[in-house]
Amino acid sequence: MNINNLYHGLPSALPAEMIETLAGNNHVRIERIVSRGHCSPPGFWYEQAENEWVIVLKGQARLRFERGDRVLLLNAGDHVDIPAGERHRVDWTIDDGTDTVWLAVFYPEPPQQ
Repeated sequence: MNINNLYHGLPSALPAEMIETLAGNNHVRIERIVSRGHCSPPGFWYEQAENEWVIVLKGQARLRFERGDRVLLLNAGDHVDIPAGERHRVDWTIDDGTDTVWLAVFYPEPPQQ
């Protein structure tokens, strides 16, 4: 067992968003995502089969949801639970040399009883 730090090991150059799986199993996946001015490509929407709970730990980001054209500005500490199938995109992350560090947890719907 090792102690790790979410803010260590960030590259000085970040040409693309960095996504690193920290832990997981067949049902849950936990990722560290680092953005430095990165956003979703034009016309691209995430539409995942899993639910996604995401928190901004450092920096800022703007998420857009297709349904209702809803926009959320996330600051450090803000989190949102995105249901499976909810089309969304990253419109913007802060681009002043500051990293936006996210923690994302992907998890399935509970089995129907």
